[in-house]
Amino acid sequence: MPNKWINALKVYADSRMIKMLLLGFSSGFPYLLVFGTLNLWLKDAGVSLAAIGLFSLVKVPYSFKWLWSPLVDRVYLPLFCKLGRRRGWALFAQVGLFISLWGMAITNPEINPYNMALLAFLTVLSSATQDIVLDAYRIESFNNREQGAAVAVFVLGYRSGVIFSGAGALFMAAMMTWGDVYKVMSLGALVGIITILLSKEPQHKKSEGIIENKNVLLRLKDFVKTAVYSPFADFMHRSNWGWILVFIFLYRMSDAYIAPMAYPFYDDMGFSKIEIASIIKVYGVLATIIGTFVGGVLVSKWGIMRSLLWCGVLQALSNLVFVWQAQVGYNVYVLMVTISVENVSGGMGTAAFVAYLSSLCNTEYTATQYALLSSFMSLARDVLAATSGLLVATVSWSMFFVLTTFMTLPALLILLYLAKQKSFKSS
Repeated sequence: MPNKWINALKVYADSRMIKMLLLGFSSGFPYLLVFGTLNLWLKDAGVSLAAIGLFSLVKVPYSFKWLWSPLVDRVYLPLFCKLGRRRGWALFAQVGLFISLWGMAITNPEINPYNMALLAFLTVLSSATQDIVLDAYRIESFNNREQGAAVAVFVLGYRSGVIFSGAGALFMAAMMTWGDVYKVMSLGALVGIITILLSKEPQHKKSEGIIENKNVLLRLKDFVKTAVYSPFADFMHRSNWGWILVFIFLYRMSDAYIAPMAYPFYDDMGFSKIEIASIIKVYGVLATIIGTFVGGVLVSKWGIMRSLLWCGVLQALSNLVFVWQAQVGYNVYVLMVTISVENVSGGMGTAAFVAYLSSLCNTEYTATQYALLSSFMSLARDVLAATSGLLVATVSWSMFFVLTTFMTLPALLILLYLAKQKSFKSS
């Protein structure tokens, strides 16, 4: 038995994991540079609060990246795709990321707010495109049992990138101008550029419908068919595809539903903003990293189906820790435990779930299908979770968390059904 666990851990010794770590960093560092860190720069520059609020619109491409994911799957870029389809698009996005961030660095938001907004939008567009292609690159580079570990390492890199552009940028801003800070931040794109240049293109056969530059106009009809229609049609040929979508929608429901109410809950318990931020930054981030690594090991040893089942049960039960917190009230040590348990279980569930989504993707349409599936997953967070405040207003905090514990149950029952129907891809 110990040898089996040791063999499962060996998945992290694969040299490809180092590339996942660095590519995760490249994916994570741009986010705060167009959100929290940028907002602080705008405030320091004297931009009005109303205008700062409007700047949040530049993040829209993150929510609609599935719209141009077929292009990433089907179009060969001139010059760039000599490296291969995935590496070429990744390099294109990373070069765009570097240029747009450098443009932000040399722009004064007080004098040219519209130029800053445009450059921030281009940064998000480049970042979202990079996310599309790196998801596809990861899926095509690992088999299903390795996906959990790849996700765990990628998340570690992503979190490191967020720390770099969040706490790191604020620390530098105390010693240099914001323009100089963003010049340093733009160098973060070099991490992804160098990693992609030193990496190999995933092995996949050349898909039908790939569009070379010279044929774009002549083959537009074929492009729509193969890049837009075919990914949907291919997925719907899968046995029990409707139940699979329902499962994807519901699996993270218990976590997604409490997310909007977490900070208000902490505030009601009497915790200060500094206490909340400090504990989440230290214990929350560490617990998430540990959870994703454990989830990766479980996927490697148990396979996807069994990992999804037990991680799903743990995710649901972890909500009961909040009941304990609600009964205790203000207690920093209990909050440390609460956030740690929640984030460890959430990290484990994320590793198993993303591995499952990855296993569903046909390598003919990896970027398109993963973008669509991940967007469908987010509907639980963006739609149903919007009613969480209404539930809290009608029941106590303790009852709220008890009820959310059962929200994963339908997904787990569907999971067992899919496994019984042998429509679950687990190897």
